Amino acid sequence: MDDLSPKETALRGSRRPLHTLAAGRRHTVGLQSDGTVTAVGDNKYGQCEVSGWRDMVAVAAGNVHMATNTGNAHTVGLQSDGKVAAVGWNEHGQCEVSGWRDIVAVAAGWRRTVGLRANGTVAAVGRNREGQCDVGGWRDIVAVAAGDWHTVGLRADGTVTTAGNYRYGQRDVSGWRDIVAVAAGYLHTVGLRADGTVAAAGLNGNGQCEVSGWHGIVAISAGSRHTVGLKADGTVTVVGCNEHGQCDVSGWRDIVAVAAGCAHTIGLTSDGTVVAVGDNEYGQCDVSGWRGIRLPGS
Repeated sequence: MDDLSPKETALRGSRRPLHTLAAGRRHTVGLQSDGTVTAVGDNKYGQCEVSGWRDMVAVAAGNVHMATNTGNAHTVGLQSDGKVAAVGWNEHGQCEVSGWRDIVAVAAGWRRTVGLRANGTVAAVGRNREGQCDVGGWRDIVAVAAGDWHTVGLRADGTVTTAGNYRYGQRDVSGWRDIVAVAAGYLHTVGLRADGTVAAAGLNGNGQCEVSGWHGIVAISAGSRHTVGLKADGTVTVVGCNEHGQCDVSGWRDIVAVAAGCAHTIGLTSDGTVVAVGDNEYGQCDVSGWRGIRLPGS
């Protein structure tokens, strides 16, 4: 076994599809080391009512793009037994996951939930007007991501497949190779290559796809109009819209995981505490008191 420090172990684990932090439009979710979950922010639809959850191994938070000024959102939790829990807004059935089994990763988009099964197939529930839930034919998938209107799947061979809205080129990923992680924003898609470089496709009105110069990246996340990259040295880089200060991460250190909400950015430090910048209108950045958040890979 490699003799790794806790920070190095967490950074290596951040390449895995299990997320211990999640950020939605107006709320933030954290998985604690004991398998319980905490959440802050807007709770209009009960998306923060996770206090009763137990034995969780990953979390996801449904987003709402900036053009939709509502509190519609949901929260998803993956249990250690492969079952899934969900709370929050359910108008499109995005919380109807009680029958799912053998799930190994989850993603939450705008009005839908995506689950990766142990056999490499994918399940999806919720809004499907743009075909974003048409994933029944996917095979050999090792990670999933959910944008507002599109869904992304990473195959075991390092290529990427997509479903859903195609208007802004967010599904132009057919040429991508050697991808080890994927992220999906409002109308853009991001892929992390095995060599630590990053690819992006889709709407670039705020520069959220300008990642071609990035190197040494070990994890990625995508907000509505910004993209976040975690470097191997524990620092963070961000491009895109900074209207709410969601890109102001230059002082962050010892970060082992990142999550991008609609207009805020969350970072998990190696000691299990959390930092946040960006829109805090609903208290979604009030995480300074969090302790014991599970490190990736632990």
